[in-house]
Amino acid sequence: MLSRIIAFLLILEAVMMLTATGVSLLYDNEGDLHSLLLSSFITALSGLLFAIAGRHASTDIRNRDSFLLVTLAWILWPLFGMLPFLIDGHIPNVTDAFFETMSGFSTTGATILNHIEAMPHGLLFWRSLTQWIGGLGIVFFTIAIFPFFGIGSIQFFAAESAGPTVDKIFPRIVVTARWIWTLYLGLTILEVLFLLLGHMSLFDAVCHAFTTTSTGGFSPRQDSIAAYHSPYIEYVISIFMILSGINFLMLFTLLRGKLRKFWRDDEWRWFLKSMTLFTAIITAALYLKMDKGLEESFRLALFQVASLHTTCGYATADFMIWPPITWACLTFVMITGACAGSTTGGIKGVRMVSMGRVVKSHIKNIIHPQAIFSTKFNGQLLQAPLMSKIFAYAFCYMLTIAVGALILMALNVGFIESFGCVISALGGVGPGLGKYGPAATWSSLPDAAKWVLSFVMLIGRLELFTVYVLFTQRFWAKH
Repeated sequence: MLSRIIAFLLILEAVMMLTATGVSLLYDNEGDLHSLLLSSFITALSGLLFAIAGRHASTDIRNRDSFLLVTLAWILWPLFGMLPFLIDGHIPNVTDAFFETMSGFSTTGATILNHIEAMPHGLLFWRSLTQWIGGLGIVFFTIAIFPFFGIGSIQFFAAESAGPTVDKIFPRIVVTARWIWTLYLGLTILEVLFLLLGHMSLFDAVCHAFTTTSTGGFSPRQDSIAAYHSPYIEYVISIFMILSGINFLMLFTLLRGKLRKFWRDDEWRWFLKSMTLFTAIITAALYLKMDKGLEESFRLALFQVASLHTTCGYATADFMIWPPITWACLTFVMITGACAGSTTGGIKGVRMVSMGRVVKSHIKNIIHPQAIFSTKFNGQLLQAPLMSKIFAYAFCYMLTIAVGALILMALNVGFIESFGCVISALGGVGPGLGKYGPAATWSSLPDAAKWVLSFVMLIGRLELFTVYVLFTQRFWAKH
């Protein structure tokens, strides 16, 4: 059954590649049509081979199978998705091609490209499309199709979804998936229209809409959003990054007119307060210490906080030349991320709020040892098993950062750069720290470091445990 589903996913990827060939035809004589067609053929043929292998499949799917399927899907899509770059020759190295494509599908946005504008439009479109597909998830994309396989989809949704809980708007998860994808598409189209009003070209507007709503951060320009020198475009993209950082279920609730329920959501309120606080701090730092005007300071601060808080990763300035206090603020928002149920990475607001309230209750209990304090989120009592999962996730998240940074340092990557790259890759952010900040690419990293960071991107996108569980002996036990 897994083979049949993987076959469908690969054929779907081949169809997605064919959409990029349409862009290649519009920009004739750029030489990328052959590579896209050949890559699509190879991917589709591989899908057919998987389909043959699974032609007599049973529809009996265990919970453990969902973790294996999701991980395999997130490895195979970048593996086949890198073919256009390799065949065309614009990224001739397998390590670099896989890194770039994994960065795309995982919506990280870190790049090894030093001359992005030199790449053909068809490949640039495919590069942006990988992030749009990866934004809500490769498997989540197919959940609406799963009934045709005769299997349920909630276990696959749980294996790939972002956050400690799996919420549904409708009783059937398939219907929920379709509505969320409709909202995702609607946000993308709306942003294209607003960017066109800012005199951005249609191609650039579509690419940026793909990578904003997915909070991916790939840009068809080497200088990212700074290349446009447009305050209007910066404000538009800031707003859409923030919208994409909100739980899509909450956005859907807002569209249904339930304003009070939306406003009283604990995670959204935390995200709004965090955005306001760090934007204010960085605005003050830029205004007082860098002799920038108040509006420019606010715009730069808002954009960069929105970009890193939502783990989008766009840049309008090199924040490594800003005052050090801004580095600390931006590193914190890189780690925390935005809301669960959105396209963002990081620890997520629901976990931050829950852990904060547990700590607050613990401090109260120290002062009043005989009292019993309850911890609630959105009015519901947080049970011990859920809190155990949340703290376990936060511990593993920080441990992964520490171990990943140590491995990179062993590969001769600098101290600040090691931590910055791992934090960025795990949270799906894009820019790192030090010499791998927003003004530079990751091309000079050792090949071994790129493979390590590709793995970090994978486990970060799949919320750690989906991948980690595969490395346990109990997972592979027959009983």
